[in-house]
Amino acid sequence: MEGCDLSNVSVVDNALSLQNKIAAIRRAVIADFDGTLTKYMVNGRRGQSSHGLLRQENPEFDAKRKALYEYYHPLEFSPTIPIQEKTKLMEEWWGKTHNLLIEGGLTYDAIRESVANSAITFREGVVELFEFLEERDIPVLIFSAGLADIIEEVLRQKVHRSFRNVKIVSNRMIFDDDGRLISFKGKLIHSLNKNEHALDMAAPVHEHLGDVDGVIDDSASVKKRTNVLLLGDHLGDLGMSDGLDYETSISVGFLNDNIENNLASYRKAFDVVYLNDAPMWGVVKLASELCSTEYA
Repeated sequence: MEGCDLSNVSVVDNALSLQNKIAAIRRAVIADFDGTLTKYMVNGRRGQSSHGLLRQENPEFDAKRKALYEYYHPLEFSPTIPIQEKTKLMEEWWGKTHNLLIEGGLTYDAIRESVANSAITFREGVVELFEFLEERDIPVLIFSAGLADIIEEVLRQKVHRSFRNVKIVSNRMIFDDDGRLISFKGKLIHSLNKNEHALDMAAPVHEHLGDVDGVIDDSASVKKRTNVLLLGDHLGDLGMSDGLDYETSISVGFLNDNIENNLASYRKAFDVVYLNDAPMWGVVKLASELCSTEYA
């Protein structure tokens, strides 16, 4: 982190407003996963998402899911489709994808193998950020439209440890006794409906797959926090704190692609915007400022 020049990768639209928020904020972090905690580009190629890395035993179903991606993904970022219509399209996409995973007989063994063979990588500084927050007992909520079971497996294989303060809100799978996917738990989470109803599915990272039922009491530790630090790479991620009772929110956006066309909207929506697949060191520095401010 020392010597890292962040001047060419970050954009702040209103510096005075940001400093006022830093002075007021206390401690809770809500972060998207794909493209936020993970790198957008890996070894010169597009990195994989928690959905995209998955390989089923039957390649026919991988091809069908790829076809859905090629159809729906451009619609997700279309500037001409009204938000209500786009939300319905995202529900269709996620629903069809999840049905293909069930129909194709996805197993947890396939998840382990998919993660082991994947090109998914955390941004530099993510582990250090988690360690910093864990040391200070600051709750972290990973809020993802991806797949909770895969995110947990990525943490196991890529970080090789759990964090007691980290919880995951994402689409969680239910497996039968043979480890085969049979359904999904709770309400579907897609890129445009991240709001508080999904907190009911929050689960500590270190817990085993599919063993949490109903509302998680620990989600209250996030609900009762008066201020939050929010990390995302999509304008829809700004809804991750909807329904939370907070006074101040500092939002950090990662603009990874199509910067020229999206920078104006991102800098207006987020308090800080990091460009070009930037590392997490700027957020580590921001988190340390927030903590030092609280105890000043």
